[in-house]
Amino acid sequence: MTSSNTPLSTLVRLIDGISEWSGRAISWLTLTMVLATFTIVVMRYLFNTGNVALQESVIYMHSFVFLLGAAYTLKHDGHVRVDIFYRPMGEKGKAIINLFGTVCLLLPVTGFIFYISWEYVATSWELTEGSQEAGGIPFRYILKTSLLLMPAMMMLQGIGEILRSILVLTGQGHLLEEEEGHAL
Repeated sequence: MTSSNTPLSTLVRLIDGISEWSGRAISWLTLTMVLATFTIVVMRYLFNTGNVALQESVIYMHSFVFLLGAAYTLKHDGHVRVDIFYRPMGEKGKAIINLFGTVCLLLPVTGFIFYISWEYVATSWELTEGSQEAGGIPFRYILKTSLLLMPAMMMLQGIGEILRSILVLTGQGHLLEEEEGHAL
């Protein structure tokens, strides 16, 4: 990522490490989700029975993968971008686009999501909200907490992207090799 070992580059590596660790940890839910879905199908079609909590757990895991994996996706430049102009740009041009996009789009949007979700999540915790279904998961408030964790993690990774762009623009760092030619 960076060619220098400055405090700024150390902070970028720390933020990247948090996103990397959380993304890899949350990715295990995809396997668990497949196994749970398989179990649900076997229970339903072979044993003619069901389990509401197990069915809800698939929804929870699916939500966690998308919401809590978003910062990991940002770190790996896996988000969708229109790259007609971005792809042929040099490293400093890309850094300018990344800096602008993060400061003007990512941080305000994730800040807004955090703000509008706060009361919704707080109310859920206050009520210790559970499933509306009999036999469902009694921890809906934990699921709703991911509505705060996602923007917080995205803002943290966004700060890492801002710092990385500053390092590139000041000649103290480089974009990740996997990011340089990669855009969806």
